[in-house]
Amino acid sequence: MLKSRRRLRSRIFISFVIFGLALTSLFAVATIYMRARLEDQLINNTLQKQVDRFVEFKRKNPSPDAPFFFPLVKMYIASRQHFPNVPFEWQPYAKTGVYDITERDAGGKLVPYKLAVFRSQNYWAFLRYDISSQREGEQQLLMALIVAVLLFGALSVVIGLWMSRRVMHPVTELAGRLRASRRAGTLQKLAPHFADDEVGELAGALDEYAERLTSMVRRDHEFNADVSHELRTPLAVIASTTELMLAAPEMSEKLRERLKRIERASRQAAEIIDALLLLSRAERQGPADGESTDVAKAVADVLELQRPQLRNKPVSVSLQVEAALVVNAPASVVSVALSNLVGNAFKYTQQGDVLVRVQEGRVLVEDSGPGIKPEDAEHLFERGVRGEGVKGGGAGLGLAIVRRLCDLYGWRVRLAPRPEGGAVAILEFDAALRPAVAAGA
Repeated sequence: MLKSRRRLRSRIFISFVIFGLALTSLFAVATIYMRARLEDQLINNTLQKQVDRFVEFKRKNPSPDAPFFFPLVKMYIASRQHFPNVPFEWQPYAKTGVYDITERDAGGKLVPYKLAVFRSQNYWAFLRYDISSQREGEQQLLMALIVAVLLFGALSVVIGLWMSRRVMHPVTELAGRLRASRRAGTLQKLAPHFADDEVGELAGALDEYAERLTSMVRRDHEFNADVSHELRTPLAVIASTTELMLAAPEMSEKLRERLKRIERASRQAAEIIDALLLLSRAERQGPADGESTDVAKAVADVLELQRPQLRNKPVSVSLQVEAALVVNAPASVVSVALSNLVGNAFKYTQQGDVLVRVQEGRVLVEDSGPGIKPEDAEHLFERGVRGEGVKGGGAGLGLAIVRRLCDLYGWRVRLAPRPEGGAVAILEFDAALRPAVAAGA
């Protein structure tokens, strides 16, 4: 279930309105209850006293013509010998007390009344009291209270709107100044614009956080620039020196092979630096720079570069190009992603084979190593997580770097168990594809 999100101003407004309506409704209910209870108790006590007075009066004045006057009251008394003559509708009320009864009058209208009953061994007396005016008064009070609740509810809405705007104005102003500062691209102090209250304290905390963050970003940019400058220069020297040495005619084949490994390693280091700098700046290069990469060629270079990891292990390495694949991304980025996947396959495979397949839109790196569990596949892309069964050191950063490069370029990477044993890494380019025809394929 999705949780609904409301602005703080709306929550303050709604809370105040609900509080106002609830308080008014409780007041109305309490008023109706107290009125009904007090009025009912007053009538019951009055009727009981009157019926007692009526019986006492009849004892002293047994004549049927002796008058006993009480407004809105009809009285009836029967002696023991006349009990069977009591009106039929009153006969069920044989116990002394007061009862609520509703009957229809001559016009068919329901008329509420109370019936006070006195029952002794010799007398059975009834006193009927019309409470129609009481019921009408209750209805009028109910209508008045409903109108009052509606009026107080409307007043709560108005006051709630006013209070929410007033309470939230400093917060809204703070958010506006933050947005303006972001659009201007400059760091502006917030605390001087607010009073020394909770919002002012929040503005001061934001100022401190912004200063620390700006300082951190500045140091990061300076570090990236220093790394880019300081590392590229020695790598360029290594590459140029190696190239000159390879051009020497008297070079032995064994030494030439070692120099080629140095050349490949320097090129790989330069590619890794480029990729890591892109990640640190979260900048994506590719179509806008007109740079594209032939993935099959990049895979061949990576296999050659990573082959020394196999040392003397009985592992066969093969490349199958099943479809031409060109992506809109720098060769350095593609090489770094593939190097980590191929390097993992070489590292984990102690014997058997490593097969790299270039298909339409993706590259599969299959190995016959110890394999992985399906439930662990996604965790291996987390920073610092290493697989089981690998010999030697490692910080568990390779696959995390691949995942970050994929997030930056819109690629997808995943690991899965290989049906015939081992594991398979799948790097899907899709969104970064460039038609092979356009690349001359």
